[in-house]
Amino acid sequence: MTITKQIAAEKLAAYLHHEITLDTLVDWAERALLDADLLSDDTATLSDVIARIGVADVRAFGLAWEDCEELLHKLGYAPRVEIVPV
Repeated sequence: MTITKQIAAEKLAAYLHHEITLDTLVDWAERALLDADLLSDDTATLSDVIARIGVADVRAFGLAWEDCEELLHKLGYAPRVEIVPV
């Protein structure tokens, strides 16, 4: 499977929307680094972003909102927050 910036951004979005857990996101990143083809034009950026996601389950690294925002910017995306009643 070829990983693109869009696919990586969609995984981060799924995490931020609570559709997947941090463990699931980290597992995806670890598998992507080992098994997937990264889009050749974006290899450096994708490697950097996916490697950072892959260590997010380590307490020293974590994955704060600011981290997600930075990673999305590297991928060419910007997060948008919407406040809705519950």
